[in-house]
Amino acid sequence: MARYLFTTWEGGGHVQPLLLAARELKDRGHTIMILSDACNAADAAALALPFQPWTTAPSQTGKQREDDRLKDHEADNPLEVIQRLIDRVMAGPALAYARDTLAMIDTFKPDAIVSQELLLGVMAAAEKRALPMALFAANIWSLPTLPDVPPFGAGMPPAASDEDRAMHAMVTQMSRGLFQIGLPALNAARTELGLSPLDDLFAQLDGARSILIATSRAFDFAPDDLPAPFAYAGPYLADPAWVEPATPPAGDAPLVMVSFSSLYQAQEATLTNVIAALGRLPVRGLVTTGPTLDPSEFVAPDNVAVVRSAPHAALLGQAAVFVTHAGHGSTLRPLMAGAPLLCLPMGRDQNDNAARVVARGAGLRLAPDASVEAITAAIAELIENNSYRQAAGLLGQTIRFDQTHRSAATLLEDLLVRD
Repeated sequence: MARYLFTTWEGGGHVQPLLLAARELKDRGHTIMILSDACNAADAAALALPFQPWTTAPSQTGKQREDDRLKDHEADNPLEVIQRLIDRVMAGPALAYARDTLAMIDTFKPDAIVSQELLLGVMAAAEKRALPMALFAANIWSLPTLPDVPPFGAGMPPAASDEDRAMHAMVTQMSRGLFQIGLPALNAARTELGLSPLDDLFAQLDGARSILIATSRAFDFAPDDLPAPFAYAGPYLADPAWVEPATPPAGDAPLVMVSFSSLYQAQEATLTNVIAALGRLPVRGLVTTGPTLDPSEFVAPDNVAVVRSAPHAALLGQAAVFVTHAGHGSTLRPLMAGAPLLCLPMGRDQNDNAARVVARGAGLRLAPDASVEAITAAIAELIENNSYRQAAGLLGQTIRFDQTHRSAATLLEDLLVRD
């Protein structure tokens, strides 16, 4: 039996999948420690996982909108989003993350480190101590380091021609260049740690023996054979610890469930339009606002219930349609239940998840500022045209197969077998 140190930060939907993978290892008899933001202590406790908060590195204490570190909804362009990631997660606090990780290494004495893929400081600490390391991405791969995939962020389809491939390569190279603004800060941290400087920010990832992509191969656009050290681990998805009981409106009309980000993305206007659209349709609407919005902020018609959370695991099988920002978990879980999606992506990985849904015929995509009329028409189309439900059911079946037949725990055990 081995000792694994898992590290992550409060970035929303990527926290729980990493915790679920850690619990899978714990259930196999391994010893686990979670190092993350203080606000994730309850999530770890719900899975009976030992937890320590960051001490010198950034550590959010709450999950309200004012607690959000990135506030990327305030960014005016993709470059500013990257700058915020660099300054606030990847490179700016790299030395602090490294020092906290080194302190935990010295007390917990892990055999291996498993980290969320943006924490460059943790990677430097693993390098300093010469420990085996794996990266764990709880969605499609977001960094410009994986060949033969559409560039991340814009929701591009797979390349269908040489011209498409050339364009994808150009955009990926540009994106890779933009991230280099963090290289001076990363190298400053490495110098403090006694490590040699790097010529490329992404060379820090080269120390990972495995990079686990915790999504379904059937869902993604990546090539059939991922290059080493990448591997699909299957999705790790469940209701979060803070979910409370909720009941949809009474009746037998089709149930339309609505769920947007657990993080704040200035989604009030979009949710308001979705609620208004549901009021125009012969449906029952169940809208969850998540921890960052107060349900009382929204005026709902009689056929719509607005709540902070709901047990999706128990309700998704009843849903005729699922309306979402298209975060990874909010996309795959409805598909696994056979529910077609209306995606209104607002940033991050959401455009890319929506592109994968639409490409498989399992849903529709609108802009987040779509009108009430457009949203009403899209929900009606998804209910009335059974082809979307059929496609969602087929895709969901293959995702469930991946969830059953792929295992992060097995891949992480293999990390140490190589020694």
